[in-house]
Amino acid sequence: MIILTGGAGFIGSCFLWKLNQEGIKDVLVVDHLDKDEKWKNLVGKSYYDYIQKNDFFNAVISRQVPKPQVIVHLGACSSTTLTDANYYIKNNYEYSKVLALWAFELGIPFIYASSAATYGNGELGYDDDLTKIKNLSPLNMYGYSKHMFDLWLLNNNYINKTAGIKFFNVFGPNEYHKSDMRSVICKNYDEVSQKGLIKLFKSYNENYPDGGQRRDFVYIKDVVDVMYFLFQNPSKTGIFNLGTGKSRTWSDVAKSMFAAVGKKENIEYIDMPDYLRAKYQYFTEAKMDNLRKAGYNKPFMELEDSVKDYCSYLKNKSYL
Repeated sequence: MIILTGGAGFIGSCFLWKLNQEGIKDVLVVDHLDKDEKWKNLVGKSYYDYIQKNDFFNAVISRQVPKPQVIVHLGACSSTTLTDANYYIKNNYEYSKVLALWAFELGIPFIYASSAATYGNGELGYDDDLTKIKNLSPLNMYGYSKHMFDLWLLNNNYINKTAGIKFFNVFGPNEYHKSDMRSVICKNYDEVSQKGLIKLFKSYNENYPDGGQRRDFVYIKDVVDVMYFLFQNPSKTGIFNLGTGKSRTWSDVAKSMFAAVGKKENIEYIDMPDYLRAKYQYFTEAKMDNLRKAGYNKPFMELEDSVKDYCSYLKNKSYL
């Protein structure tokens, strides 16, 4: 049995799809289904059981869950704008510690989601070298909650019992329910395809023109391939960046969308909300040496190809 927390969410449901593609169905899905529609991400997937997050947590505490082969822990609050620090601590940090300690007690692999948000403004680079992680300064509480868990593993010498994944700008099918945390592609597809217009934030950094802010955009199909590699190779432990290793601009994303839907390029630059300006990352680019050294050699999709593929899902309103 595989335990997959966050299994109805964006990355979790796509990883469940990947497991199914590989013939694996013995999965206990853990999530928090309430008023949003992410339950649709489970439709058509194969898994042996589902349990709500709080019920699962209580069952783990009382040791009423059968021993799994591996825990893949993706369940977390991924909002970068929520201001309730207590919620982040309980949901992203304390919950993760309980699951990790249970995995160590059982002697099973523990794969978990960290985040590129731990790198803050990038002044120290985007290097997943374990000797550099303690010096990072996240810009928001979401990033800090992920950083706290990374540090807890490091400080207690648990890091070599886990595989942590620092996700960069992941986009693709099954993210529709994430509200403000959806990718620009998901948010703007209808306007681009129907009106031939996209609105991007202006730059407030003289080193980057409007639309020239750069991010490491990585497609969900590449992401789940990497995750499956780590799942198959439990001896590969530590912390791994998961981007493409190649930053692209927001303008590149927009132009790829126009090309995908066959529309003339029309980009309008709008003011960035004040609450985002001080916390905005103008550049991210994953240093991918650790993952490559671990033996993952598959190339990542080019942005233009992955945007085109994603737009086909958005056009058909389909899921992975």
